Amino acid sequence: MLTTTFCAALSAAGLAIAVLTAYRRRYLRATRIAAVALLPVGLAMAGLVTLGRKIGTAVGDWAADLVFKPSVWTGFAVLACSAGLYGITRLFAGRGGGRATDRAAEPAGVSGAGAGAPAALGTGRTSGGADGGAGRGAGKPKRGRGGDSGLSGFEDVEEILRRRGI
Repeated sequence: MLTTTFCAALSAAGLAIAVLTAYRRRYLRATRIAAVALLPVGLAMAGLVTLGRKIGTAVGDWAADLVFKPSVWTGFAVLACSAGLYGITRLFAGRGGGRATDRAAEPAGVSGAGAGAPAALGTGRTSGGADGGAGRGAGKPKRGRGGDSGLSGFEDVEEILRRRGI
């Protein structure tokens, strides 16, 4: 009740200042002052002043408990331990936790795709050159050569990965 009365008085004072400002023919500034002056009453009527008080009280109680209760310190220690364990597992998973199975599967997939792709390109080039005319045969090997340069780029990457043991 006292909070609502204080907010109403604060808004009334602000509105009085807005009226005086409007009397001086500064209407834009008076409108802004009136808008700000209506905030305390609006907050009190919406119950946000009481909510803010409750939040402030809860934060204060928590801070007092943080300082004076050992169980809160223990809770933070448990949270730190949990975060540390999670971080360690993420670190080891990134360095090679499941990497042995990935290594075994990756070269087989890469070599299979690498062997299949050049054979398909080679077959496409020979059939394109034999079946098509001179104009068509000249066009298709250029596309095939573009594919070869892309594959050689991947072969370079594969070679670098093999050297690094990845």
